[in-house]
Amino acid sequence: MIKLTAVLSIFLLFATFSAKAQELDSISLDSSLIQLSGVVVSEETLAELPYTTVLDRTSKRGVFCDYYGYFTMVVYPGDTLIFSAYGHKTSNYVVPDTLEDNFYSIIHVMEVDTIDLPNVEVYPWPSREDFARAFVNMDPYDDAIRRAQRQLSGESLAFAAARLDIDGSLAYGTVQSQYQTKLYTQNQLPANNLLNPYAWSKLIKDWKEGKLSKQ
Repeated sequence: MIKLTAVLSIFLLFATFSAKAQELDSISLDSSLIQLSGVVVSEETLAELPYTTVLDRTSKRGVFCDYYGYFTMVVYPGDTLIFSAYGHKTSNYVVPDTLEDNFYSIIHVMEVDTIDLPNVEVYPWPSREDFARAFVNMDPYDDAIRRAQRQLSGESLAFAAARLDIDGSLAYGTVQSQYQTKLYTQNQLPANNLLNPYAWSKLIKDWKEGKLSKQ
């Protein structure tokens, strides 16, 4: 019983080696296979075309390019490849049958597909009658320039500024002013305009001229 088991094991081992040898022979005999790699780019900008479809029409197999337009596939010499990408014309590429190496790289350029659409007239009104009515009733003096001048007037800007909080630039300017005043009066008493004769003379002059009542 032991001898029979040993004989069967040796037979199975030789059968496995024979199958592997036949598989290696078939691979070595098929030396015409080519590992074709390449990048698909656009004709106008030479930018990569991601996710382009590459179909081998001979073997009915295909691949997709990656995000950078790169692809790789196994082909035979003389196979016809069909490249298809959105916004570009479908193009063909025939694998040369005079290649000596089993590895080949290409850069495939695709032509932009220009689609001419019919002219479309866009109106902001449903019909010509509505357009004519709006054209007749419009105010020609209230154009965009006058509206911009009215919105950018001093009163409008002052009203908008009064409703806005102090931003970073104003706060920074206030802090810098205080810092400069502190440096100016360093090791001295702070300036007091109540004892400033120039300020008193200016106040009396404005009072005589009536500027204080106008304010």
